[in-house]
Amino acid sequence: MERTFILVKPDGVQRGLIGEVISRLERRGLRLVAARFQSVSRKMAERLYAVHQGKPFYDGLLDYITSGPVMAMVWEGPSAIAAVRQTIGATRPIEAEPGSLRHDFSLEVGRNLTHASDSVETARKEIDLWFRSEDLVDWSRDIDPWIFEQ
Repeated sequence: MERTFILVKPDGVQRGLIGEVISRLERRGLRLVAARFQSVSRKMAERLYAVHQGKPFYDGLLDYITSGPVMAMVWEGPSAIAAVRQTIGATRPIEAEPGSLRHDFSLEVGRNLTHASDSVETARKEIDLWFRSEDLVDWSRDIDPWIFEQ
């Protein structure tokens, strides 16, 4: 079972879309294993976006992600990383597929609602950054055999 990290960014929180994000991921069949609503410190933001350090948009990205609370979550399921990224849509909302969160609720890259891990390695790093191992809940649902083949 693959795990992935997703963050509802300050614009998604301010617009009241946390429930929409959760609802779509649950309806997709993914299972929530951890969630935390919190403010992001500058230090945490620098660690989250270290890969973008030195890029022209880096400082603005840090200012934005620390501007309001976020909802950090871990989801699991078969091919969870790809499923989450497909559900949220392309980074550029105008390129996102119809029916994806970014297509349906955003217009610009700088206000694209969510951040999601793009690989198994990144997911591990991001989950470890936001959650302790004891924060992750191992559980199953009665409907899991109807969603997961194994």
